Amino acid sequence: MFGLDLLWNATRTSWEFLGKMDYANLVDEMEQYLQYIGGGAGALALTGVAAASALYLASRPVPQRPLFPLDAQCVLEPEEQGGPDVIRVSRFYKDAKEGKFVSYLYADAKTLYESFRRGSKVSNNGPCLGWRESYQKPFQWLTYDEALLRARNLGSGLVSLGLQPGPSTMIGIYSINCPEWILVEQAAYCYSMVIVPLYDTLGADACAFIIRHAEMSVILVEDDTKCNSLLEKSPRCLKKLIVFKDIRPATLQRARNMGIEILKLADVELLGSKNSNPEVPPKPSDVCTVCYTSGTTGQPKGVMLTHENVVASMSAVILQFGDHKLRSDDVMLSFLPLAHMMERCCESAMYMQGGAVGFYLGDVRRLSDDMKALKPTVTPAVPRLLNRIYDKVQSDINGNCVKKMLFNMALRSKEAELKRGILRKNSFWDMLVFKKVQEGMGGRLRLMLVGSAPLAENVLTFIRCAMGCVVVEGYGQTECCAPVTLTIQGDHVPGHVGPPLACCCIKLADVPEMEYWARNNQGEVCVKGTNVFQGYFKDPDKTEEVVDEGGWHHTGDVGMWQPNGTLKIIDRRKHIFKLSQGEYIVPEKIENIYIRSQYVGQVFVHGESLKSCIVAVVVPDVDVIKCWAQEMGIPGTFSVLCNNSEIKRLIMDDMIAKGKEAGLKSFEQVKDIYLHPDPFSVQNGLLTPTLKSKRPQLKAYFKPQIEDMYSKLA
Repeated sequence: MFGLDLLWNATRTSWEFLGKMDYANLVDEMEQYLQYIGGGAGALALTGVAAASALYLASRPVPQRPLFPLDAQCVLEPEEQGGPDVIRVSRFYKDAKEGKFVSYLYADAKTLYESFRRGSKVSNNGPCLGWRESYQKPFQWLTYDEALLRARNLGSGLVSLGLQPGPSTMIGIYSINCPEWILVEQAAYCYSMVIVPLYDTLGADACAFIIRHAEMSVILVEDDTKCNSLLEKSPRCLKKLIVFKDIRPATLQRARNMGIEILKLADVELLGSKNSNPEVPPKPSDVCTVCYTSGTTGQPKGVMLTHENVVASMSAVILQFGDHKLRSDDVMLSFLPLAHMMERCCESAMYMQGGAVGFYLGDVRRLSDDMKALKPTVTPAVPRLLNRIYDKVQSDINGNCVKKMLFNMALRSKEAELKRGILRKNSFWDMLVFKKVQEGMGGRLRLMLVGSAPLAENVLTFIRCAMGCVVVEGYGQTECCAPVTLTIQGDHVPGHVGPPLACCCIKLADVPEMEYWARNNQGEVCVKGTNVFQGYFKDPDKTEEVVDEGGWHHTGDVGMWQPNGTLKIIDRRKHIFKLSQGEYIVPEKIENIYIRSQYVGQVFVHGESLKSCIVAVVVPDVDVIKCWAQEMGIPGTFSVLCNNSEIKRLIMDDMIAKGKEAGLKSFEQVKDIYLHPDPFSVQNGLLTPTLKSKRPQLKAYFKPQIEDMYSKLA
């Protein structure tokens, strides 16, 4: 028994060493059990216990240590404490306390031109741009030096075609994400030119406006389809299209008839290599891109961003990553649109750190195939993608009691670890329940950045548990070069978007009409720093609307400071109107409440200053309405059902009930609705590419129905 006691004491000591209160009862029960069963059987049982204990000690998870206390994640500028404007800054950059902000991390990487070359050095000319020809083939790679040589030749070729080096020259690019996109970007930077991205969902009219507004004579285009799209409403200033892929003779002839020359990318590179025009590197203060936002009103606005803006933004994000910052051995899959600044900044940061970026094949429905082939270690993500993963998992477990029970047990266990700061993907539950989810993203993810739209708290927690990697959530705008805030290492509590980045400071401004007050730590989010844009291209009036005399960019979003110094976005200031009795209406707030109704698929709330009430256009949920109508014995197509008064009353009553539950005032409740059978979409011009309502277009489109509703209410 001496040996048995010795072994048991060692085992008990190892458990106590773990410091887990969960083991206290287990230790007592094991001691009683051993006294009861005695020597031989006890020794055998204890051998298993000791082995399990030793295995756990060898592989036990280590809690992630926050870089500073999580209850104080930002600091106030000293001179502002107690003042009318409480300004908050990052704890990752000590000079922020003196009102200074990070512009760069490395002295040899102050522009996007320099940062790409730094990546070549730190990676020792490692793999840079990856692609594959089909789903059956592996990724192939351009090294950094190969990419730099091709970019220089391409830039030299553009100069040989007559483009003048310097930030006054803008070149367009119209393509999905691919290695050529980055080669074009770097080619432009070799000669201080400016990149202007175009994208499909802008539409022909918006593309034509951008080309004309930016006075672009040369656009680099992916394929035949996109060439024809540009030729559809080609402005006179457009003279050359440079294509990545082969195009049809008919397209060549069509362009020729319009006085537009079409060249191959390879031919321009060859021309540049022969002429070898000397490079003209940009300065940090030079504009590197004009990124046109789709906007919800009027024509697109061109956001002017400098090299310093972009480098400052990605440098601050790398700082905020803490121990998980990007490394030269990291691999990223490029699938979010490069025309948007979130993806541009993520990729630029990868290149600065010497990482490798592989490009998806273009079909987002087969994204998992690309992930499995590339096995990325870091990835940006958007809520739409993560919601799809969450819904797929929920769909798989529904209807199977065993699967659902195991899933819930796994989620509870992983969430308990998450609360203790433990992140891992080697637990029992990872192997049993979450392995398939992890492998769907390649199986090697260690870092994920989520942005572009709000993400539900339960989905964020699920992704953190299931993926077993660091998942940070950020908030930002194109005008701030993507991120403004970002959650930090060790903070796994959802429901906020983190503290300010080291490239900016944030204050909240009063919004009296919505009763948000800065003194209550609520108000419009205002940003100032090295990441804030230079203004809207050729539009000083629009610039003055959002940037005040003090240099503060007013985002239009309403935020609230949490007690721990993190920011929570709670509302949107834009699209406010006043009713005839003087009451302010925030339609998006009301829409977000009405959309909770099971009968509502989409909703557009409208009001006018000469009217005393609001009305709404509702696109009902097809499946729910058809199911209800069938149960009630109401025949007809969906269009017919939308004209049924009984269905209209059902939907409106439920909307009003949801409004009452959410505390809407009487004047905030709609007084009439019109049921429309066709969804609002990007294709019919009623949604932006980011799926936000185009309110002026919706108002114009439904003008007859709105007038009819108001006439009945008069």
